[in-house]
Amino acid sequence: MAYFAKFNAITAALKQRNFAWYFAGSGIGLIGIWAQRLTVSWLAWEFTKSGFWLGVVVAADLLPTVILTPIAGVVADRVNRHRMMFITQFLGLLQSLALAILAFMGFLNIWWLIGLTLFIGIVWAFNTAARLSMVPNLMDHEHVPSAVAMDSAIFNLARFVGPMLAGYLIGSAGVEIAFLINAVTFVIFLTCLSRAKMVRDERGARSTANIFAQSTEGMRYAAKHPGIGPVLVVIIALAIGLKPVLELLAGVADTVYKLGPAGLGNLMAAAAVGATLAAVWLAQRGTVIGMTNIVIKALLFGTLSVFAFTSTESLIFGLICAMFIGAAIVVGGTGTQTLMQNAVDGAMRGRVMSLYGMVYRGGPALGALLMGSIAELVGFQTALACGGILCVVVFIWIIRQRSTMVEALESGPNEK
Repeated sequence: MAYFAKFNAITAALKQRNFAWYFAGSGIGLIGIWAQRLTVSWLAWEFTKSGFWLGVVVAADLLPTVILTPIAGVVADRVNRHRMMFITQFLGLLQSLALAILAFMGFLNIWWLIGLTLFIGIVWAFNTAARLSMVPNLMDHEHVPSAVAMDSAIFNLARFVGPMLAGYLIGSAGVEIAFLINAVTFVIFLTCLSRAKMVRDERGARSTANIFAQSTEGMRYAAKHPGIGPVLVVIIALAIGLKPVLELLAGVADTVYKLGPAGLGNLMAAAAVGATLAAVWLAQRGTVIGMTNIVIKALLFGTLSVFAFTSTESLIFGLICAMFIGAAIVVGGTGTQTLMQNAVDGAMRGRVMSLYGMVYRGGPALGALLMGSIAELVGFQTALACGGILCVVVFIWIIRQRSTMVEALESGPNEK
């Protein structure tokens, strides 16, 4: 009984009816999304055999986040976040159907892949702002730390299941089936999302300022905050230095380990196993106390894991390193999100959390494009090791900010 008591925080969050509906639908929907992401990466590599073009496809998916998410955050603070989430998920359904139809007809090529990936990248910029600001509104405030970690856990469990499913489908049924299954999972998620309602609306008073002025206000608030500003630097290091390792695994699998799509799925699954275990561990903690130190340690642990990953051609050792990298990324990313959700003022949540989404989704696009280009010259292992160097620099800087960050991030907005 004592063992199961450790998961009281998780069960308490799941008793929040609206979050439970969201959580169930999101888990199914994310499996399809991750299956599609691996399928797209594999097709990009198959079409071109180029690290540069693989990086371009990743950038098309993630770079719009950098440009649009600050604006999307303002929108999330102005409109009904649940409705915003529903619309963006519906657009995701249309994109997956378009990919499936093109694949069935034999018209899919690198240009269609880039174009449709760019479309969904734009959609996900708004989806990210909606999701990050909506989830805390589905439950009582005390359950938010566990819910944020559980949201990450289901995300990473899908990262485990989705790629394995895609690897099997690509080899046995074709890429078009992977795209079609993603469309079906969107339908399921939309159905569950329609049953989940927000328990509070954090929209601030209607502002006469234009959308760009409000976006700038959010950036200024985050930059001046003694905890949110520094912790965003940690996210930049994770997003540019560590996450591109997972985004470029298609090239690593082929050139370093000589693997096909099923082997690529195994590498991604190994990373997802570590990520899922880390997210579950965070969820059962149920508190933000001590989270700042955990995030800083995760940055160091992930950096060492990347250096180890890029120093071997042993598949077994590579799988272990991928698992550790996945764990470090989730502990750092989810821990940071939890701290920011705890510290931010509710009326600023959409704008500030959109900055998190911008960096966490957009940063890997920049990192993947740079590392993919470097890989053309020196190979994937050396290119990925460059990201570890960035993380070392940030770790040395952030360790000096630790005490200030703990006070600002772990007390909450109403206690400062």
